[in-house]
Amino acid sequence: MLASERHITHMDLDTFYVSVEYLNNPALRGKPVLIGGSGDRGVVASCSYEARKFGIHSAMPMKYAKRLCPHAIVVRGDMEQYSKYSNLVTDVIRDTVPMFEKSSIDEFYIDLTGMDKFFGCSLFSKELGSKVTKETGLPISFALASNKLISKVATNEVKPSGQIEIPFGNERSYLAPLSVAKIPGVGKQTTILLLKMGVETVKTLSEIPVEMMANLLGKNGMDLSRKAKGIDETPVIPYHEQKSISTETTFSQDTIDVHFLHAQLVRMTEKIAFELRSQNKLTGCVAVKVRYSDFETHAVQKSIPYSNADHVLLRTARELFDKIYQRRILVRLIGIRFSSLIPGNYQISLFDDTQEHIRLYQAIDSVKKQFGEKLLFRAAGV
Repeated sequence: MLASERHITHMDLDTFYVSVEYLNNPALRGKPVLIGGSGDRGVVASCSYEARKFGIHSAMPMKYAKRLCPHAIVVRGDMEQYSKYSNLVTDVIRDTVPMFEKSSIDEFYIDLTGMDKFFGCSLFSKELGSKVTKETGLPISFALASNKLISKVATNEVKPSGQIEIPFGNERSYLAPLSVAKIPGVGKQTTILLLKMGVETVKTLSEIPVEMMANLLGKNGMDLSRKAKGIDETPVIPYHEQKSISTETTFSQDTIDVHFLHAQLVRMTEKIAFELRSQNKLTGCVAVKVRYSDFETHAVQKSIPYSNADHVLLRTARELFDKIYQRRILVRLIGIRFSSLIPGNYQISLFDDTQEHIRLYQAIDSVKKQFGEKLLFRAAGV
């Protein structure tokens, strides 16, 4: 499909976590609010625009944030509430548009291609944004463009509560004056490298020969060169909710060895917790199943604050297993399931994180992605 035939709207709920807290506690509105772990070793998961004026941003250590703004209000946050409001917005969009992609708990891409023949896509986007705010109380920003890249960049530029349309053919000129750091996927190290080369704006970046970018950054350099020119053919992927993720093991020989059963539970929990993080998802419910040698099967589940962290899920899985394993007879099979899944691109639990935990999980997942998940595991899983 030609870019000229596409009409993509990117919608982003402004400071989503803070906005939900505003709805539940209006007294917070207009004040510097930090969402995250309250301890000095915690990190900032989100912050209000009033807090950002002090230089605070997401992923900043909480102790630094409180130094920058000592009078900021710290809120631990409630993932169940955030999930509830995210689902409300999803339902509004699902009932209104032909196709959409939910890229995170608070971001959506909407494909309005072809609707310009019947509705004005710009007017339709405005009405949809108003409908979301009316039915959920949450502020929203959006941009309409010919591809996902431009619509996302433009949305970020018009926050908060902004809206814009980038006409087809204006993609490159719109990006030109922006900083290279504004391009999605350009991280801190790449930005530093480009700045050292004297490349500050997207216009300058777009003029670098693609061969030079390939030599500099490999395939990523070629992708970056296309983005700098406003080119992006990435499709909107229709949103489908995954209900659960699970695994189970039937033993070659029935066993009553509790140490062995605990080790298997650790191994299986680690396995699907890594899958959760790889898919940028969080779970709100953990279930454990035990089947005995006489084929009698028992299962129990527990709702938890949304997480994809091994240490949280392992603790819950062990607790459920010890609760259910009471017959003390031979076990034929054990299984574990995570359900109540929601999008969430956080490595570990949002509000109990420390910098040490974050770095640990990032390192573990990096090794597993490069060399295979079986290379690195907890000793308790042996």
